[in-house]
Amino acid sequence: MKRVASIQDISCLGRCSLTVALPVLSVLGVECAVIPTAVLSTHTIFPDFTCRDLTDELLPIARHWQSQQVHLDALCSGYLASPRQTEAVCQVFDLLRARDTLVVVDPAMADHGRLYKPFAPDFPQHMKKVCARADVLLPNLTEACLLTDTPYREEADEAFIRQLLKKLSALAPRVVLTGVSFDEKRLGAMSYNRETDRYFSYFNEKVPASFHGTGDIFTATVLGGMMQGRSLEQAVALAVDFTLECIRCTRADPEASWYGVEFEKALPWLAKRGAEETKQG
Repeated sequence: MKRVASIQDISCLGRCSLTVALPVLSVLGVECAVIPTAVLSTHTIFPDFTCRDLTDELLPIARHWQSQQVHLDALCSGYLASPRQTEAVCQVFDLLRARDTLVVVDPAMADHGRLYKPFAPDFPQHMKKVCARADVLLPNLTEACLLTDTPYREEADEAFIRQLLKKLSALAPRVVLTGVSFDEKRLGAMSYNRETDRYFSYFNEKVPASFHGTGDIFTATVLGGMMQGRSLEQAVALAVDFTLECIRCTRADPEASWYGVEFEKALPWLAKRGAEETKQG
C-alpha cells in the first residue's frame, strides 16, 4: 500500500483540509499520514473560530519519522498559514523526501482575484519557495497569477491559460490549473508538462454553484489517483469528475449545510470508479 503525508490544517468542522484528504485517500486505497499545521475549531468562513498554531511541531514530527526510517511515496501540502510555516514545510520536504517521493503542492492562499484575508501582499513570494520544491503544482487561476506576477483576469481564454501554465512551469515541471472554463457549460482543469512540452485539458459539466473545500477534494483525488498508478492526466480527469459528483450530491440535498460540500455521499462513487479504472489499467 502506498503511503503519503498530507501537510495542512485540521478544521474540526467544515469539510476541508485534512478532514477531506484522509477519507478521500483512504477510499482510493492509500495510507494517509498527517502533519497537522494547525487545529481550528471550524474553517475560516465561520466567525470567531479558534486556532492553535502547530508550526513548532512540524520539524519534530518530520525528524521523528526520519529516525524511524519512514518511507513516503508522496508528500502533499495545502493551506499554510504564515511565512514561517512555509519555511518549516520546505524543511520538512527536504528531510523526508526520497528519490522516489512525489511532492505535490496546492498553494492554497487566494481565490476570486484576491489573497485570503490573513495574508500580507508579500505572502506569494514565500509560497513560491514551497512551490519550487513540487513535482506537481495545483493552483487555481488567482494563485497562478500571484505566483507568476501576472495581472488577474476574471475571464481567461485558452491562449492566456497556456501562457500562464508555461510561466508556472518555471516553478514545477508539471502544473495543473484548476477551475478552468472557456464557456458557460464546461468546467475543468488544464495541465502542462515542461519535460514533454505537452498540454492536457479535461472538462465536465459546469454547475452554477460554489462550495468551500472543493479544491481540497480535487488535490486529494489527484494525489490518490497517481498513487494508484494513473498518469497525471488520468488523475486530473478522475478529480474533475469526482468533484462534480460531490457538488451534485450536495445540490440534491435541500438540507445540505451551508459550510461545505457533502463529499461523503460521493465516496462510494469514487471507490467504484477507482476500483474499476485500476482493474482496467
